[in-house]
Amino acid sequence: MDESGGSGQPRSGTDEATERHEGSQAPAGPAADATRPGADRHERPTGQPPADPNAPASDATRAHPEPTSGPEPHGTSDNGPGTDGDRPDGTTPPTGPAPGPGTRDGASGEAGPGAVSPAPHGPDRPTGPDTAHHRTLAQSGTGTGTDGGGGGRPKPPRRGREPGGGLLMGRPFGVPVYVAPSWFLVAALITWVFGGQLDRVLPELGALRYLVSLFFAVAFYASVLVHELAHTVAALRFKLPVRRIQLQFFGGVSEIEKEAETPGREFVLAFVGPLLSLVLSGLFYLAMLAVEPGTVPGVLLAGLMISNLIVAAFNLLPGLPLDGGRMLRAVVWKITGRPMSGTIAAAWVGRALAVSVLIGLPLLTQSGALGETQDNIGGMDTVTDALLAAILAAIIWTGAGNSLRMARLREHLPELRARSLTRRAVPVETSTPLSEALRRANDAGARALVVVDADGEPVSLVREAAIVGVPEHRRPWVAVSGLAQDITDGMRVSAELAGEPLLDVLRATPATEYLVVEDSGEIYGVLSAADVERAFVKAMARPS
Repeated sequence: MDESGGSGQPRSGTDEATERHEGSQAPAGPAADATRPGADRHERPTGQPPADPNAPASDATRAHPEPTSGPEPHGTSDNGPGTDGDRPDGTTPPTGPAPGPGTRDGASGEAGPGAVSPAPHGPDRPTGPDTAHHRTLAQSGTGTGTDGGGGGRPKPPRRGREPGGGLLMGRPFGVPVYVAPSWFLVAALITWVFGGQLDRVLPELGALRYLVSLFFAVAFYASVLVHELAHTVAALRFKLPVRRIQLQFFGGVSEIEKEAETPGREFVLAFVGPLLSLVLSGLFYLAMLAVEPGTVPGVLLAGLMISNLIVAAFNLLPGLPLDGGRMLRAVVWKITGRPMSGTIAAAWVGRALAVSVLIGLPLLTQSGALGETQDNIGGMDTVTDALLAAILAAIIWTGAGNSLRMARLREHLPELRARSLTRRAVPVETSTPLSEALRRANDAGARALVVVDADGEPVSLVREAAIVGVPEHRRPWVAVSGLAQDITDGMRVSAELAGEPLLDVLRATPATEYLVVEDSGEIYGVLSAADVERAFVKAMARPS
């Protein structure tokens, strides 16, 4: 069975800018190399752009009371960017709330946050859907996110670890293969059951039958690995990234991170697994003909032939998440032209299949249709068959539901666009006091700060969580450089990215903020990972 995973859950929110503060300049920056998708990490079928584990989550979604007029009280940590006496020049800060994200400020026509340098009004500037929460840069976010006191440099975000999932066995074709802990349980179960059968067929083995049974369990799961490698090779052939292969209790899973681009490729990708199992079954049959019946090699080869035949037949059942369900999905996709229609059809067939397994498997066992006579069927066998049917049915039902959710996720991913989620930002020099930088940001209706060097090149981003961690009375003496995260290549995001490619880039370099640039290298603004998450949640809440 293969699982096309993909995209984990993103992060959210946004600000819009259609007008920039007069006189501010957009420092030039190198063009972003953001066209290459990043690697994750979702199990697939699930995956999410990791946030910075050292920074507290943004508080941007919490409603915040706004002052109506006049200067705010001095010394509070959740008020505007400055008060009397907080600025080096002794000037009085502007009163009243700053323009909210994605809105215009009443009659003044001042645009909400979103762009870096002055630009005429136009649709190419960042837009944002959130108009319910009006916050200044100093008011958003929670927690400190810094080392020690308010002026310390924030801890750099930790890189995401490589996906685990058990004992690493190797990397065929560059894809990690893991054996889950549950495999050892099923290996013991197979050893016990097959050992009992060997006692009837080859009683002379004695206790050695369990050693032979253990070899059969390992050989059987080696066949399952070949089945999964078939999916993996096909996916790599179609340029689809594979996160990992995992051998677990009920077989194996190839976690393919992206969908096939055409229904034909989807069909091939699903069919190659059962096809390899059928080929293996045929090879074991031919090998069985070459050995003497009733011997250990003959019994092992017969068992491997039958088990691979069962694996192929079971996976060809036309319901998700089985390979046959993906084949059915490809057929409906081809007929209707809509992949979502194929997913819905195959998922509901999968749910019907789960109910059939739950009811039908115990009935088939009781009727003797599976080869057991009524005399050999005991009470414990009946309980075991019912438990096995319940576990299989639960796995199939859950897999079908997950497939529906993943399809709905992919349907909404194109709504996530870097350009529309970007916050307006203002450039500040490294030695600029935080209070002065916040004053400039609020005057420009911005919610992000980009630290630039003497040549105007962006070097770091001031983290929102770090700003909140600085007490109001200390802001005039804290330089923005002490609160900034250095910009790496992975933190430069193209303004043209959208959907899954955008999430791939964010997953490849986990951070709380990213520098958004135009293809020409001009700074467009700052993208907050929390804004992406909030936009994703709102998109998923809308019906398909």
